[in-house]
Amino acid sequence: MQLHILSFEGPDTYSQAGGIASRVTGLSQALVDFGYQTHLWFVGDPNLPGHEVRDDLHLHRWCQWISAYHPAGVYEGEEGKREDYARSLPPYLVDEVLAPYLEAHPEPVCIIAEEWHTVDAVLHLDWLLRRKGLRRRVQIFWNANNTFGFDRIDWKRLSRAAVVTAVSRYMRYKMWGLGVDPLVIPNGIPDDALLLPERAAVYAFRSVFRDRTVLGKVARWDPDKRWLLAVETVAELRKQGKKPLLIARGGVEAHQTEVLSTAIRAGLRVIERSHSNGGAEGLLRSLSGLDKVDVVSLRFPLDSAARRVLFRGCDAILANSGHEPFGLVGLETMAVGGLACTGGTGEDYVVPGWNALVLQTTDPREFIGMYGQLRARPNELRAIRRHGRSTANQHTWKAVIRRNLLPRFAA
Repeated sequence: MQLHILSFEGPDTYSQAGGIASRVTGLSQALVDFGYQTHLWFVGDPNLPGHEVRDDLHLHRWCQWISAYHPAGVYEGEEGKREDYARSLPPYLVDEVLAPYLEAHPEPVCIIAEEWHTVDAVLHLDWLLRRKGLRRRVQIFWNANNTFGFDRIDWKRLSRAAVVTAVSRYMRYKMWGLGVDPLVIPNGIPDDALLLPERAAVYAFRSVFRDRTVLGKVARWDPDKRWLLAVETVAELRKQGKKPLLIARGGVEAHQTEVLSTAIRAGLRVIERSHSNGGAEGLLRSLSGLDKVDVVSLRFPLDSAARRVLFRGCDAILANSGHEPFGLVGLETMAVGGLACTGGTGEDYVVPGWNALVLQTTDPREFIGMYGQLRARPNELRAIRRHGRSTANQHTWKAVIRRNLLPRFAA
């Protein structure tokens, strides 16, 4: 079977803005590992080849002529890219790829489209396939990772054109009110997400902050991510003499100003670190000299090696949100044996108190009380970290594909 993934985001640095890039990168590579001929169509770096093959994964960089005028990233010039993607990609895909393949092979084709940006492309593609008499041989799935852009979707037309899916039961519930009943096909993590960080790096991290309560938070600067609650938690811990440190890695959103200003008004000492050479060693260097600091905002990307050390080395990772469609950071934390503190929305993989802590209120004392009790029972804390690893092992992309996608391909 030939598979095609349609997405705005993708594996290029230019194309990475959030969880969708992680999703489509991990999903596409896992499909290749299963032996499927896989094509990823995304808004790619304008300076890279339009078509590139990596280990049997075909990367198709679309909208490059527009991206050349918008070097800041995938969502700069977003509306023009969306319109061009919807107008020009489906005819090319049908005429140059799908029709020749279906003429030469008896196997069907599967298309998985991501997020609201691809809806018009799906509708266009469905129409073209029907005109050519090929629609019955092509499965089309459209997946919702979040509620962004829901107000711009014609749900009746989309439901006729594709099988609608969502990443969690929480998202499915959100979509019922729109007259849609999606299938739940969760996110996964790549196999290498289960690799443990270097012991020496974790030891060095914990040695530097031996007498402190170190919390990590990696998320967009968005009010839904409960950044202000994280700041309040640090302020309360400081009042209690716990010597807290919040290591924050956000995005480029405007809410950052409000969060850091709130921290300063609360009497917390805040600094920013803008440079890292990458890897665990680069992370450790960027975290030096923080003895008198309460909040450090990292202004550089965290590569996989740095993320592993951070997620494993921190006392807890605050991955709780008021609205979280899935919660990939929580799962990534569990994968390396870290203590994930999630919210209670889309994190279907969480069993409260068994593989993670679940925070459901906006009261900082909730985390402080739960974590304080857990810290006093080190055997239980180790068990939660161990169970988290076991849970993450069941949520690799290969496991998700085997359980959730392969039965749909055969349907």
